[in-house]
Amino acid sequence: MVGTPAAIRGRLLNFQDDPALAGAADSYQYIEDGLLVLADGRISAVGEARALLPTLPPDALVHHYPDGLVMAGLIDTHVHFPQTQVIASYGAQLLDWLETYTYVEEQKFAAPEHAGRIARFFLDEMCRSGTTTAAVYCTVHPESVAAFFTESARRNMRMVAGKVLMDRNAPVALRDTAERGFTESEALIARWHGKGRQHYAVTPRFALTSTEAQLEAAGALLRAHPDVLLQTHLSENPGEIAMVRKAFPGCRDYVDVYDRYGLLGPRSLFGHCIHLAEAERARLSESGSVAVFCPTSNLFIGSGLFDLALARDARFPLRVGLATDVGGGTSYSMLRTAGEAYKVLQLQGQSLPARQAFYMATLGNARVLGLEDRIGTLAPGTDADVVVLDARATPAMAHRMEVVQGDLENELFVLMTLGDDRNVRATYVAGAIAAGGPESGERQKI
Repeated sequence: MVGTPAAIRGRLLNFQDDPALAGAADSYQYIEDGLLVLADGRISAVGEARALLPTLPPDALVHHYPDGLVMAGLIDTHVHFPQTQVIASYGAQLLDWLETYTYVEEQKFAAPEHAGRIARFFLDEMCRSGTTTAAVYCTVHPESVAAFFTESARRNMRMVAGKVLMDRNAPVALRDTAERGFTESEALIARWHGKGRQHYAVTPRFALTSTEAQLEAAGALLRAHPDVLLQTHLSENPGEIAMVRKAFPGCRDYVDVYDRYGLLGPRSLFGHCIHLAEAERARLSESGSVAVFCPTSNLFIGSGLFDLALARDARFPLRVGLATDVGGGTSYSMLRTAGEAYKVLQLQGQSLPARQAFYMATLGNARVLGLEDRIGTLAPGTDADVVVLDARATPAMAHRMEVVQGDLENELFVLMTLGDDRNVRATYVAGAIAAGGPESGERQKI
C-alpha cells in the first residue's frame, strides 16, 4: 500500500442515468485509460489520462490500475451493524429469527466497548467489500449510535445511521418509550447530523415494535428536522403483515400505518416491500417513498421474492434501492447482492442487466438517499469515494474472462454473478485508501 494519491488511473466507468430509462448506451461514460484527479477529498477532474496527466504537478503520486475497473464507491441502503454476529443463523422465519437471534445479540450494545468493537469490524467489512456509504440501523441504545458515528467520522466515511425506536413487542432491555426515544433521537441528531460526513435517519424498527405514540414521535422528529432520513421495514413477511393488521385495526393496510404518522416521503426508506397491495404501491409511489430490495435476506429468511417489474409499473412506479440487509442478508458484498437480485428476478421471468445492477449500487442508491450530488458518481466536485474492481481476482474468474474479450457488459455480469470482496482491488474514502490499494505508486514525471 502506498500513500494518498493525487490521481487514480485506470478504466473509468461512471453512471450518469438509469439504464432502464435512458437506455444502456446513454446511461454511462466509459474511458479505457482514464484519470481521476483528486484534491481535498474530492474529484477535481475526470477524463482521458493522456490529456490530464500533463496537468498534474511534477512528481505527483498516481495510483495506476491498468486492468482495474474504477467506479464510484458502492452504496448499501439497508443494513444492521449490530447483526454482524447474527449473520448465518440457522432456520427461522422473520419473527422467530428476531426473537431467537437478533434481540439476544442487540442487548449487548448497551456497552459502549462492545458497540465500538463491532462498529470497527463492520466498517472494515464495508471497506473490504467496496462499500463507502450505507444506511445503517443501530440498536435502541444511544451508545450504539455514538459508537458507530464516532468510528465512521474517524474514517471520514459518509454514513447514514440512527437509533432504533422500539417501545413494545420486544425484550424489556431493548425497549425505550415514545418520550425517551424522541429525546434521545433529538440529542443524536444535534450531535451528529450534518457534522462532517454523517447523516441521521429516524429509525422505528417496524410498526409492530412501536406504539401509536412512538410513531407519532417519529413523525414529529421528521417535521422538526426535514433534512434527516427515515428508515424502517415494510411488508417483509406474511406473518408480520397479519400481526400489523391486528395491532392497527383502524388502518387500511401496512402502508397506511406509516402514512397516518407522516412517515412517507422522498427521504423515507422502506426495507423489503415484498407483499404490497396495489393501493399500497399507489400511495408509496405518490409520496415518492423508496422500496429497498434486499435479495439475500429475503431468500435466506424465506420472506418472498421482490417483484421489480411491478415496482416499475408505469401506473405506480416506485423508487427502488438495493441492499444487503446484513445480518438477515448473507453477504456484506454489493456484488454478491446484485447476483442474488438477478436470481430472484429470474425466478419471476424477469432479468437484471449488469449495467442496471451497477447503476443501482452506485448512482441509483445515491439518488434514493438524496446524496447524488456528493456520492455514487465520478463527476468533478463530488466526493472521492471510489472502488477499483478486478474481474480476474480468482482463478475461476480469470478463466472465464479469457473469453470475455473486452466486452464491458459481460465483464460486469461476471463481477455480479461470481464476485465478492475478493474482487475489490482498492477502496478509497474521500481520496484516501481505506482498503487494498496498488502494490506501488507511480510518480508522474512532467
